[in-house]
Amino acid sequence: MEARNFVAAREMVAGGSWLIPTMNGELRLAKPPLPTWAVAGLQTLIGPTENLALLRLPAAVVATLLVLFFWGLALELTRSLPGEEENPGRTAWLGALALGSSLLVVTTGREGQWDIFAVSLMVGALWLLVKGWQHTGRAWGWLAGAGVLGGLSLLSKGPVALYTVLFPFLLVYLVGYPQHRQQVRRQLPGTLLGLGLLLAIGCSWPLYIYQHVAPAAVTVARTEISSWGERHVKPFWFYAPFAVFTGIWALVALVSLVWPYARPRLQHYIPYVLALGWVLVSLLLLSLVPEKKERYMLPLMPPLALLVAGMVRYWEAAVAAKQATRSDQGVLRAWGIILLVVCLAVPIALLIIDLPGTKGLRFWASLLVFGGIGVYVMRQVRLPQPTALIGASLTGMSALLILLLPFYPLWERRRDTAGLRQMRDIRRHVALQSMRWYSLDTLHVKQVWAAGRAVPIWHIPAGISYALKHREVPAGPVAVFSAAPLKARLPLAWRNAGFGITQVDSFYLGGKRESGYWVVGVLSRNRHISP
Repeated sequence: MEARNFVAAREMVAGGSWLIPTMNGELRLAKPPLPTWAVAGLQTLIGPTENLALLRLPAAVVATLLVLFFWGLALELTRSLPGEEENPGRTAWLGALALGSSLLVVTTGREGQWDIFAVSLMVGALWLLVKGWQHTGRAWGWLAGAGVLGGLSLLSKGPVALYTVLFPFLLVYLVGYPQHRQQVRRQLPGTLLGLGLLLAIGCSWPLYIYQHVAPAAVTVARTEISSWGERHVKPFWFYAPFAVFTGIWALVALVSLVWPYARPRLQHYIPYVLALGWVLVSLLLLSLVPEKKERYMLPLMPPLALLVAGMVRYWEAAVAAKQATRSDQGVLRAWGIILLVVCLAVPIALLIIDLPGTKGLRFWASLLVFGGIGVYVMRQVRLPQPTALIGASLTGMSALLILLLPFYPLWERRRDTAGLRQMRDIRRHVALQSMRWYSLDTLHVKQVWAAGRAVPIWHIPAGISYALKHREVPAGPVAVFSAAPLKARLPLAWRNAGFGITQVDSFYLGGKRESGYWVVGVLSRNRHISP
């Protein structure tokens, strides 16, 4: 997904259409273009670049906005609850902290793909909706802003966030709480304005595409709809371990889902029924779609973060008032034990793994940091303090990101065969740099990105006369990429007319020989041909 986004952005900046995107020279209509516009806009400002850290910057900014949007939403949802009188704003702050450090938010926020844009902007729309509905006077501005953000979410990944974020929240928010329905009726004119803006902005690009390339748009729409039931099909229970994707908050998230334990404790600090219902309805809707991927669970992270915040708030108050039950103490001890296991496992893993970068400074830094965290947590074993566990968890998560995340590419390539020629090596082939490049087979988009230029597919016509008539005969030598030997790729009529293909290079598709390789040749003609 990231490669598709970056390739389409590169072609926009190189002079392609911003409204009708292309990828490798062909129409790219499967996804709305807002994330691609963001990457292309960045390249327009700083110049064309292949620096992945820079290209991922728009996604990182939007992930940060997700945390801020959620913080605002949590403030609105908890404003009137009794727990706010004790420490105003702390629940929302803890929720934002939990969301920003959740494993799935961290991983999707560092990849330049569509999901983080769609979910972030829709959570922003929820924040402005709730703020507008709870406003005592007219709230035209808040509700209009909600419509704008909702429309931008549609321009990021179509109606996906409507289905996985907006609808589950509104279903629980309006059906389960009569006072909320009264607020919506009072703000009905502004709500209709927001809905109109959402539809106008969200439908603007699809309507433009339909007006200009209707046949291609219809074909893509049919393909995308059919893919929901044909590609990446997983069983209904695929998302069952969803709480694990909160990372350091997994145990807290799991406990907060247990109704008999959590409801009487959390309802003082968060709207528990709303948060739990939001999680469960979103989970059900996601599970009903046959196509499933781990990153599709991103819409579950905001309501889980709200549950985590409520759970931690209760533990803080209960321990401070010395009212923590044996169940509370048992869960807190389990949280501490998990942290101790992680603190012990990380240095041992670095010691065992025999890869560049696992020894030396990284190992000693990990030993120092995680050893310190472990000693700190052990001092809390009798009755761990929730605030101490939060600090230890966040410090450990930060250390993992700083010390081990840069090591992840090496881990991915640990079994690669050294010295295999790659597409990036082909770019340095001097004789090919001035030629046009064509692919005789469908080249994977990651290879297109590595090529640094478009490599459009070219089906060589069998007849040379047809090719001359339709101007499909290259004016000079061209580079051709093929998944099969080149000798069989040139039709007999072309060979008889003086054309030939000479293999000049080859490259592997991955870091292993088993991943397969392609050959690169030069197609040229030896004598002039008259049409």
